[in-house]
Amino acid sequence: MKTTDPHHPYDTDVLVVGSGPAGGSTALLLATYGIRTLLVTKYGWLANTPRAHITNQRTMEVLRDLGVESEAMTFGSPSRLMGDTVLCTALTGEEIGRIRSWGTGPATATEYASKSPCEMIDLPQTYLEPILVSNAAARGAKVRFDTEFLRFTQDEDGVTAVLRDRVRGDEFTVRARYLIGADGGRSAVAEQLGLPFAGRMAKAGSMNIVFKADLGRYCAHRPSVLYWVLRPGAETGGIGMGLVRMVRPWNEWLLVWGYDIEQPPPQVDEETARQIVRDLVGDPDLPVEITSTSLWTVNHAYATQYSSGRVFCAGDAVHRHPPSNGLGSNTSVQDAYNLAWKLAMVIRGEAGPALLDSYSAERAPVGRQIVERANLSRDQFGPVFEVLGVGGGSDEEAIAEGLAAIRERTPEGAKKRRLLREAIQLKNYEFNAHGVEMNQRYVSSAVIPDDDSAEVWEEDRELVHRPTTRPGAKLPHAWLVDARGERLSTLDLVGDGVLTVLTGLSGGVWDSAASACRDTLGVPLRLVRVGADNSRDPYGEWSRVSEIAEDGVLLVRPDGHVAWRRATAPESAQVAHDELLGALRHVLAR
Repeated sequence: MKTTDPHHPYDTDVLVVGSGPAGGSTALLLATYGIRTLLVTKYGWLANTPRAHITNQRTMEVLRDLGVESEAMTFGSPSRLMGDTVLCTALTGEEIGRIRSWGTGPATATEYASKSPCEMIDLPQTYLEPILVSNAAARGAKVRFDTEFLRFTQDEDGVTAVLRDRVRGDEFTVRARYLIGADGGRSAVAEQLGLPFAGRMAKAGSMNIVFKADLGRYCAHRPSVLYWVLRPGAETGGIGMGLVRMVRPWNEWLLVWGYDIEQPPPQVDEETARQIVRDLVGDPDLPVEITSTSLWTVNHAYATQYSSGRVFCAGDAVHRHPPSNGLGSNTSVQDAYNLAWKLAMVIRGEAGPALLDSYSAERAPVGRQIVERANLSRDQFGPVFEVLGVGGGSDEEAIAEGLAAIRERTPEGAKKRRLLREAIQLKNYEFNAHGVEMNQRYVSSAVIPDDDSAEVWEEDRELVHRPTTRPGAKLPHAWLVDARGERLSTLDLVGDGVLTVLTGLSGGVWDSAASACRDTLGVPLRLVRVGADNSRDPYGEWSRVSEIAEDGVLLVRPDGHVAWRRATAPESAQVAHDELLGALRHVLAR
């Protein structure tokens, strides 16, 4: 067994267990910030099935900050191929309805496009993970495959983890300053750490069938990521819908089919899988190549605390839920974005260890929200079944009768059609929940709240993203123009692991304040003057969303969230210095 060199007490600064979206993005962020990082995974390679796939705008903003947005765009399917979510009896069968999804409809396209410099894409996990991990390795992170985490002990100075090399079979130890458990829904790190959980696991059963088949003739005219197939019946054991999900248009797919969680898990051989595919597509002679099958459970569980001591957990290790709303990998990447800059600043001595307490305070409420939202969205298929008059024991004859009743040219038929439209409209909370994706408001010691009254939500908080510079919210996007005349986003002015002081042309008082604070604290601090030659506001977009005067100021964290703001400049440079220094000390636990 390896022992740590007493002259170099740490083998690495941060040990990351798990190479999924949470682990991969954590390693990439830490490596980008110059932190020694070791990522280990017990598997021989990265994701072998395209499980997570929806990649929302906030996650794309993280990838933009990391410099890998264009790589993600290269491998992802664009939003124009994502949006016509279809409800039908089979891909060849009768359409029940369509839902404009992911901001692609006329009513939502402008909102999505105006609120972010980034486009939502469909990026299956089989493509996302290699982008994250390969770039992490290129930037200095060490990556070990076939390396299983067994256990850890921690003390005041660090964490000692026992790992097993699954190729050689031997065990060895790694000494790190911090350990991050990003090891999925059966997290050994979270279990050993004893994190408290609310909710329940295994509330329903599902199977994934990954397959290849040319379905272009059924899909290209109504391009979508999701084709929901109405198949109620006891054998589904779930919501009564099968799902045919596009992986690559239009020849690679993932089918999701439920099973009764109260019964023994089904044995799905290749021929059974092929029959299920042909049934949901509605083509008994379809040539189908089965790539893989797997079983999983629908969970409704979230950790109420994400860390203890020097050990932190992220991703599915702390929020476990169905794939509804496409929130899983997105929330995992954003957990990493919140945690990585804090760890980096603490390790470099730029922030006090108490800064790390803000991770759990800020992200645990988000984790709970997305677990609740995803499960509610799953349940919100119920009204569709009710209108059609089908339920758990229904068969194809009952489905045909329900659809016939919908088509009746009678007052009762008209009523059913209205109720069906309302039931389908309810699914906007799954397929167009822009607010759920973008409206995070952090409350912690790393945010200094305004004295203003509570935020007023004039529109649905889950459906509509409301940009604001209120402390705790992410910096609003606005298009600016640089010295070359090219567009850049306000989000391009912040990030890179550095705190930013953002003001306007007449905010000169903050120049000297920022410079003095930088020297006093020894912390990298970027100063941005919107309106200067390299960040002009010719559209007036920033002035409309900034919510501060031109000489006011925002202190923006490395993750793009506003930590503190002052609406106008004070009367003296000394006051500006003292207030900015006080804000920095507060946020950085100095």
